[in-house]
Amino acid sequence: MKLGRLLLIFALLSGVATAVSAQTNVDSSAKVAVVYSDAFDDEKGGINRVVAAMNALNKEFGPKLNELKAIDQKLKQLQDEIVALQKQPGTQAQIAAKSDQFTQLKTEGQRKTEDSQALYDKRKAAVLQPLQEDISKALEAYAKSHGIVMIFDGSQVPLVFTADALDITRAFIADYNSKNPATAAVNTPR
Repeated sequence: MKLGRLLLIFALLSGVATAVSAQTNVDSSAKVAVVYSDAFDDEKGGINRVVAAMNALNKEFGPKLNELKAIDQKLKQLQDEIVALQKQPGTQAQIAAKSDQFTQLKTEGQRKTEDSQALYDKRKAAVLQPLQEDISKALEAYAKSHGIVMIFDGSQVPLVFTADALDITRAFIADYNSKNPATAAVNTPR
């Protein structure tokens, strides 16, 4: 499960849109940058606190996922049994019983899947919301300290072309990780 995209588009300079559209009074040293927020949860090069939070969340929901996988395996087994019974004469009662069992288990599995997904989404929001706010503030501070007036999230906004020099993703992640240890995100709230 790809867990989270962060919307991180900032207009940090008041009146930027007006200044750009009018093409007057634009600070020639003003910089625009691009960040790719989908890299934040990358296991190897992402934001350590996000990766730790997602790993803890996935570990928390591991038993539910295993339960759903077991139901899926049982459904496949029942389906195979029904197919085998259909090849034998005089097994209509057994086929009907297996079909009823299959339908009941399928309904139960769908309900459990929906309930688990809703619970996962709720927990994910609770776990990631504070991180999103912290990352947002850190990105704003990073932008200000580097003279950046606008950041586009290339994961959210389709970009036709960006020069490599505009991509601050790796630099921001390194800066954030150096200032925010991963252990701060391991204790996820319940």
